[in-house]
Amino acid sequence: MTQRSEFPHQSKTLSYEDPAPYLADVFGLPGVEQLQAIIDGRFPAPPIASHFGIEFLTASVGDVLLAATPDASHYNPIGSIHGGFAATLLDSACGCAVQSTLPAGVGYTTLELKVSMLRGITRDTGRVTVHGWITKPGSRAAFAEADIRDSEGRVLATASSTCLVMAP
Repeated sequence: MTQRSEFPHQSKTLSYEDPAPYLADVFGLPGVEQLQAIIDGRFPAPPIASHFGIEFLTASVGDVLLAATPDASHYNPIGSIHGGFAATLLDSACGCAVQSTLPAGVGYTTLELKVSMLRGITRDTGRVTVHGWITKPGSRAAFAEADIRDSEGRVLATASSTCLVMAP
């Protein structure tokens, strides 16, 4: 039996910026402009992006595109990417799609997320893209869907989400 000390050790350093100092500036913009400011580098990505390597690629009203590259630090005990990796990417894409429809000063939170895993993901899958889109915007609740695709365009996972819209 292999002893723990024989396993190769790897490490991953996370670096992120505390969002507190710029939150007032962020919430002063409509949601789609908030996302565009992250894409343009005017605001840093949210800290969760560091944990999962999420890249913000495009944002328009009701539609966002993100990307990430799974690695061994995302593995579960059976040697594939943990479902939480896909769920986090899908929740982020659905949430950002909702965010892109909101006026300045209005926030949201996920109420419900349904995830369907369609294909396994490993570190060999490589970079994946995550598309999120609005199915029904709203002033109290908004609905969005998302999918994760590999570099060949195969759908790896899908999600539908309900978000609570929170006005000040």
